[in-house]
Amino acid sequence: MTMQELETRSDLSRFVQAAVERLQQSDPELCRILQDEYERQANSLTMVASSSIADPSALICEAMPTMNVTAEGYPGARFHAGCKHIDEIENLAIERAKSAFGARFANVQSMSATSANEVVMFSVLQPGDKLLGLDLDAGGHLTHGSKASISGRVFDAIGYGLTKTEEIDYDGMRALALEHRPKLIICGTTAYPRRIDWERFRAVADEIDAYLLADITHIAGLVVAGLHPSPIDHAHFTTTCTHKQLYGGRGGLILMGRDFDQTSPGGTTTLSNLIQKRVFPYFQGAPNQSAIASKARGLAWVQGAEFKEVAQRIVSLSKALAQAFMDKGYRVITGGTDNHIVVVDVLAAGITGVNAEKALEDCGIVVNKNRIPYDVKPPAVTSGIRLGTNGLAIRKMQPSDMIECVDLIHEVLRSLQQTTDTSYRLDPELRASVTRSIRAICERRPISTYPAPSSWS
Repeated sequence: MTMQELETRSDLSRFVQAAVERLQQSDPELCRILQDEYERQANSLTMVASSSIADPSALICEAMPTMNVTAEGYPGARFHAGCKHIDEIENLAIERAKSAFGARFANVQSMSATSANEVVMFSVLQPGDKLLGLDLDAGGHLTHGSKASISGRVFDAIGYGLTKTEEIDYDGMRALALEHRPKLIICGTTAYPRRIDWERFRAVADEIDAYLLADITHIAGLVVAGLHPSPIDHAHFTTTCTHKQLYGGRGGLILMGRDFDQTSPGGTTTLSNLIQKRVFPYFQGAPNQSAIASKARGLAWVQGAEFKEVAQRIVSLSKALAQAFMDKGYRVITGGTDNHIVVVDVLAAGITGVNAEKALEDCGIVVNKNRIPYDVKPPAVTSGIRLGTNGLAIRKMQPSDMIECVDLIHEVLRSLQQTTDTSYRLDPELRASVTRSIRAICERRPISTYPAPSSWS
């Protein structure tokens, strides 16, 4: 490392230290809340499937002076001055995204996977056009055609579902595609624990001359690690976020493989150029360059040896978690998992998803309520809970630890006295006992990339 690089590193270190000290002195109330959140995460088991525990080197990128730069446009074609290093950061993120996923094109400016999905939809669809996506109750996402989302309001959305064994009904999906002839098919899920056959989806899309969008938000890390098949060269468009399983900052990516230079609808440009124009200026203005720096860091980390071990743990832990629930007599949707997601039917045990979620959070276990196939409860209540192992893998937990975790979850759920669908009673002594046990697990299996909180000293 050169002297100049050392001095730069020193400048950044002093900047971060001075920033924390300034926050402590000038806004102690906010500083206290942030400290409390750090300790909450350290002392809780994050078993929610929709997030991970970002690497500190990715988090710190979000707190850099890059936030001060307005940079509408793209590298080499900005509408503002002062973007020399901003261009370097964005180009780095683009190249790392392409390298991680084997893509031919990457746009790293999307603020979220939701906005990335919307960009794709409004690139190839007109209002009123048909799209085909997985039903929300079957494990799909709001942006895949739900009436609660713009995707189900602006477009004519048709939903495909699951078979009797609760796996994607590929034959049913094809029958709906042939009947309705949608212009866009969406594959990918938010609460589906099995592998997805991208090639089969592409065959149907080609059969009806439709575009295919693969949303890999929940499995992006497993795709990078080679533990789930990649859709990059099967789908016309692949979208993901960077905080669920890539352990980076919050934001979205739009990726393309072999179809990147395919002619767009109307024949005026390529699909990749159309995506660029839809991100900016159609949907977004100046991008968050600190978030893009954080994406770049996360995309580098998931291509290293350390992440390969994390990814292996994600899968082994989820399989052990699902088995531990089944050993306790719970119904696990699809009877297991191939990724990090485990969905459990708790209504069969007489408990709603929302009450299970709240009671477990009271004890330091974070899961989320989730609808299950053919759910009889509304979305704010649900019949199930969804768990994930991204946050457990970064603690270097082992499959045997999942038995202890499920034992504690079971202890809470069987002791919970449900008074209504959205209210319950839990014995304070039991709550305190489980909380102590969770805290002990967290001290034994700390977040491997974070310093232990001062409360442990």
